[in-house]
Amino acid sequence: MNNKLFVILLLNVLLMLYSFGGFFSKKAASYSFMSVEFILCYLGLIFILGIYAICWQQILKKLPLTLAYANKAITILWGIVWGKLFFGETVSFGKIAGAGIVVIGIVLFALSDSEKESDKQNK
Repeated sequence: MNNKLFVILLLNVLLMLYSFGGFFSKKAASYSFMSVEFILCYLGLIFILGIYAICWQQILKKLPLTLAYANKAITILWGIVWGKLFFGETVSFGKIAGAGIVVIGIVLFALSDSEKESDKQNK
């Protein structure tokens, strides 16, 4: 596996972790303000955001910002997954279609970026 592909894979694992922060936010909303459960949920969120911030900076050392940021849209798909798994939310055709469009856009952007790099190397 080439290095760039591995970094993109790590980026997507990081974005999956980042999207899980939404779980903590939504869960905290179900508890009374400043209760122990509320505070624990927000501590979980802060922990995830801290890990994300550190790892995001490391990813940006290895990938162009445009490519890394385009991949961030995958959190929409993870949000649908977490909503279904943990909160019993319905997954409609519109949500699936929207997430599919986002994923296709990410793939197209990543492919166009790799084509530009191969053109630069051939010149």
